[in-house]
Amino acid sequence: MPIGFLTSIALLALCTFAALRPPMPRHSSPSNLWFWLGNLLNEQPFLGLALLAVSAFPTLTTRLGTPAWWLAVTLTAVPACGMAALAARTRSARVVLEAALAAGPGIRMPHSRRPILRVLLLPLVSWRPGVRRLRNRRYGDAQAQRLDVYVSRSRPHGAPILLYLHGGGFVTGSKLLGARPLLYRLADHGWVCASANYRLRTAYSDSLADANQAIAWLRDHADELGADPARLVVAGGSAGAHLAATIALTDDSISGAIGLYGYYGPTAGGASGAPATPHAHLHADAPPLLIVHGTLDTLVLVEDARHFANELDHASSAPVVFAELPGTQHNFDFFHSLRFHAVADAVESFAVWATRR
Repeated sequence: MPIGFLTSIALLALCTFAALRPPMPRHSSPSNLWFWLGNLLNEQPFLGLALLAVSAFPTLTTRLGTPAWWLAVTLTAVPACGMAALAARTRSARVVLEAALAAGPGIRMPHSRRPILRVLLLPLVSWRPGVRRLRNRRYGDAQAQRLDVYVSRSRPHGAPILLYLHGGGFVTGSKLLGARPLLYRLADHGWVCASANYRLRTAYSDSLADANQAIAWLRDHADELGADPARLVVAGGSAGAHLAATIALTDDSISGAIGLYGYYGPTAGGASGAPATPHAHLHADAPPLLIVHGTLDTLVLVEDARHFANELDHASSAPVVFAELPGTQHNFDFFHSLRFHAVADAVESFAVWATRR
């Protein structure tokens, strides 16, 4: 049996196991091996099946019916069944999100058509023909203070604004990573969206100041973008969710906030020198928040996100919607997938409701 076939099958089987049931760490951490092994396959099982088919095709089309052929079929079937289970598991996200939105503010998610062709054929392509991306707009003098704006070609008027802040543990990341399918989708539906870089490997207060400065820039340029500066939602993934939650809890002009696979614990470099965390800013007049987290997130444990959601829910008079997505890892907003299509439906429904309150 070819060594290349055995190697590819073994690697795909390992990645499938890492996606299906990774060993969970005891504490949240910036990185671990199980995340890197299983993350892509967990969101893109159809892509994994395609790679498996390409890897196995030469072996499975020769020496048919021999014991070696039957062994190859068996070895191929193991990761194939695991990937099929991953694909089936993505369907649970919509049920959980619908229940969370209905139980909190009573929001109903739309039953939009499933983008199966896009997921199967163009899972890594976010571009939409009806959307323009205005690149590298300067919102400050520092090199990192740049943002991209996504706006409909139909020239909106009075559109709500969504600012997305990328993850990366405050040491890495880019405005080109995270939520691009969501940004293009919302812009296509009439929103003005932006994704901002911010200073990294610096004090948290600097990153937070950059995010606030990006918001100020969007409001100052609202007229030329066709936006309504009074209707603004801030969102983020991982470390970006930390910034988004802190902004929402310290800026009473924010309509709402969205945290995806967010880290909300202490981080060094607050304005006072003490560890910074959105837990320090909980209050009754907080805007509504949507917090979405995966139960198999090996970087930021779901228990940590659940704790923040519970603490905020006790303090705030506004709705706090918390959804735990079964079988979901970190960075689930990077690609088109059946799971993230459901998340995008929930985010859009929540954001529309929050800007119309």
